[in-house]
Amino acid sequence: MSKVSTCLWFAGDGEAAVRFYVSLVPGSSLGQILRAPGPWPGGEPGDVILITFTLGGQSFQALNGGTPAEYGTAASIAVACADQAEIDRLWDALIAEGGTEIMCGWLRDRWGVPWQIVPDLLPRLLADPDPAVAARVFVAMQDMVKLDVAALEAAAYAAS
Repeated sequence: MSKVSTCLWFAGDGEAAVRFYVSLVPGSSLGQILRAPGPWPGGEPGDVILITFTLGGQSFQALNGGTPAEYGTAASIAVACADQAEIDRLWDALIAEGGTEIMCGWLRDRWGVPWQIVPDLLPRLLADPDPAVAARVFVAMQDMVKLDVAALEAAAYAAS
């Protein structure tokens, strides 16, 4: 495990969430599954209490805290996608079974975890040396829920 990792809190279904996440994001793996050696405030001996894993090479932990916790919007898992097919695949899987769409490429999965699913070309378009290109892309993005690569590119390369 890395020296620094992000810890996600789950009421008790962290293992299911981790297995789902690892199946979705390329370059991901399941690490250790640690079980409670004795009774604890959130459950019984043998319960899964901590799962280590990587998503796209980044280190995470899932903690089964026993009580529900709400995630704010100040942090999210951001995934840079190579193309629209990858955006669509991740988006559809993450909003399935109770996830919710937000806007500008943001969503919450069925566990309430916030995600950003964005094309890897977006930072380049927003940093275009021509401020008009960046502005058009920014305006187009603000009208989107799931990001649309073709529409972002069309906005970037539209005649001024």
